[in-house]
Formats: sequence, C-alpha cells, structure tokens
Amino acid sequence: METVTPEQRSPRVRKARCCIVGGGPAGMMLGYLLGRAGIDVVVLEKHADFFRDFRGDTVHPSTLQVLDELGLIDGFLKLPHQRLQKMDGLFGGAKVRIADLSRLKTKYPFIAFMPQWDFLNFLREAGKRFASLEVLMSAEAIDLIRRGDTVAGVRAKTPDGTVDIEADLTIACDGRHSTVRERAGLAVEEIGAPMDVLWFRVGRKLDETENLFARVEPGKMMITFDRGDYWQCAYVIAKGQYDAVKARGLQALLDDVVRMAPVLSHGIADVKSFDDVKLLTVAINRLPRWTQPGLLLIGDAAHAMSPVGGVGVNLAVQDAVATANLLAGKLMRGCPSEQELDAVRRRREFPVKMTQAMQVVVQNNIISGALKRGGQPLKVPLILRAISAWPWLQGIPAHFIAIGVRPEHVHSPVA
Repeated sequence: METVTPEQRSPRVRKARCCIVGGGPAGMMLGYLLGRAGIDVVVLEKHADFFRDFRGDTVHPSTLQVLDELGLIDGFLKLPHQRLQKMDGLFGGAKVRIADLSRLKTKYPFIAFMPQWDFLNFLREAGKRFASLEVLMSAEAIDLIRRGDTVAGVRAKTPDGTVDIEADLTIACDGRHSTVRERAGLAVEEIGAPMDVLWFRVGRKLDETENLFARVEPGKMMITFDRGDYWQCAYVIAKGQYDAVKARGLQALLDDVVRMAPVLSHGIADVKSFDDVKLLTVAINRLPRWTQPGLLLIGDAAHAMSPVGGVGVNLAVQDAVATANLLAGKLMRGCPSEQELDAVRRRREFPVKMTQAMQVVVQNNIISGALKRGGQPLKVPLILRAISAWPWLQGIPAHFIAIGVRPEHVHSPVA
C-alpha cells in the first residue's frame, strides 16, 4: 500500500489497518476483538441504528461463553432477556421434546432471547473503551478500492458525502446480500431451501404461558417464541408461496395461526395488515473461496444459514472469534497474505458445512415433508419419536443447536 502523508490526505479519506463492512454480529464482535488487540479498525454500518426486521434474537451458549471469556457476560445478562432450555413441539397433535439444554455440560445451559439491536448496542458501548476502534453509522459500502489485484479499502456513502476508507485488510461482514461479495465477483454455491418464513409479532398477556416451541400440522408449520410482552411468530410456508398466501387474504392466514396456536387468539388483532407480516426468504449457500488479496469474507457474507436451529448469529460470532485468533497478531505487522487469510476458511469451513448439512436433513426430512402433506395425516418422524422417548438423546440436538460444531474460544491478543 502506497504511503500517503497527513498533508496529502483528503478530508474524504480515512486510513485504517482494517476496515470491517457490516455492523451485524460478526462485524461488531470482530471489531471489538481487533480493537481489544490495539489494531486500528473501522466498522461501517450502513444504517443509522441497529433496529432491523429479521435480526436473529437468539444468543446461544457458545456465544455466551465467548462473552464470558471477554469479561462481558455479567453486563450482558443484566439486559432484559428470556431464557430457553427445553424445546417442545406438537407434531400432528403429538407432543414431542426436541431438545433439552439443561443436559449440556456448559456454563450457560440456555439460549438467551434478546433483541439483536440490544446485543449489537451492547458490543458497541463495550468497544468504546478501545481508542483504536471506530464504528461509523450511516456509512454504506458502495465499492471496493483496488490497487492492481489487491483490495485496498472501501468507498462508502455517508450523510456527509463519499468517504474512502483505505485499509490494509477489508473484511466483509455485510450479510447474505453482501455488496462487497458482489463487487469482488465471488461466486456463491447455492444449496437451497424448501421454505420461506412469515415473521410477525402478537401481543402477550402476562398470565399467558406456554412451553411449546414448534407446531407442525399437515401442510403447515409455525414457531413461537415467548418474548415477555409479546409472542414472536415464524409461520413457515413452502418456497415461493407468499403471493398465494396473500391471495387467500390476511384473515385466512390469521385463522390458520390461531387454529394452530390458540394461545395467540388474544393478541392476534395486533396483526392488522400484511404490512405487519414480513417475508424472510430462506437461503442456504456458501462461498468456495472466502478471500482475495487484501479481502476476507465471513459470517452470512460467506455462508448464509437456514433459520433451522437459529444458529446463524452464533456461527457469525464464531467466525469473528476465529478470525481474530488467526489474524490479529499478523495484522499488527501489516496485511496478512491471501494464504494467511484463507486460514479462516480452512478453520471454519468444516463447522459451516456440517451445520448446513444438518439443516438440510431437517428441511428435507421434517419441514419439506410436513409442508407437502396437505390434509393427509401427519406422523411424528422416527428420529423425533426416539428423541422424545429416550431423554438422554435430547442432549444431542441440544448440543448441535446450542454449542455447534467445533466451537471457538478467545485466544486473540490484548493490547
């Protein structure tokens, strides 16, 4: 990278050792870890705040363990949240236990439900102690800066005009619709998903309690999360059927919802139009190649996950921890080589592939079959019958959901 003296710099140029694009879980966690290591890092978040639809709200034990290793867990758990240990479902009218996290041998055997904006704001506030970390809100990456074949930073659009962030290393954490990935021309391997999800919330009375997590009926499936003063609902539909659902009308959808989950009957009036129902288009994909010279992609930008298990947030955090472990020391001396950057893919590709493979098994053997049944009777799949019948088996799906494959631990340096 060519040397530019302070006198030569434009007011529209900002230099950094590392530029992270995207202020989601991967970007904010990685920014925190690199700032903690004393590395000059800029995080670009294109929105003015973290309030978004479709933000995953599940913080799993693997992420709680990372927060504990960083000394942040006490402050985090003081934020309002709900805890989930046992995951029960109704499958064709038969109650089954899907997973029991209390069987895990981990310090935090529960999933914390917390609005993701609270999680991200928490990381941003915690990172303010590091002078080397800067989080720029309302800064949207629109293009890559290149010097020959090497990515040398990012051009960003801000309320004050265009800014060039010149960086030794650019790390894309800008999600499944990554602008950086598109500008880099990296090919995506699509794996596919048989469903999409309608996402909405329903008011909850304080005395309303129900432990059911999933409901599956012939041709229908729904997930409900107790969020304290409301129910967060995910109504699963066959891929590409959103227009057909809208054509049936809102009332037909709400009638199906209440029929499946009578506990929602009181608050269902909160859903007044399809404007209150958000479509989440489900995708599973991954990049065969995560790097170019001066560029690395992690999180959903490198591998979009299905909502099955709610593991996307936690895979992204694991990517961030692995990236800091492998690259922070090298970044102190300059930009790692592409071979050194590729160590992140080599470390994380196996957990990603295994997790996606398990999601595909669930999609193809449970979800897809249920959605295609129509009015035909629905039987509990053998694997769910076994898990429900033998409680000791409930720790297996619990471990997959809560801990994941080869979890990461914090080994990155501290300034």
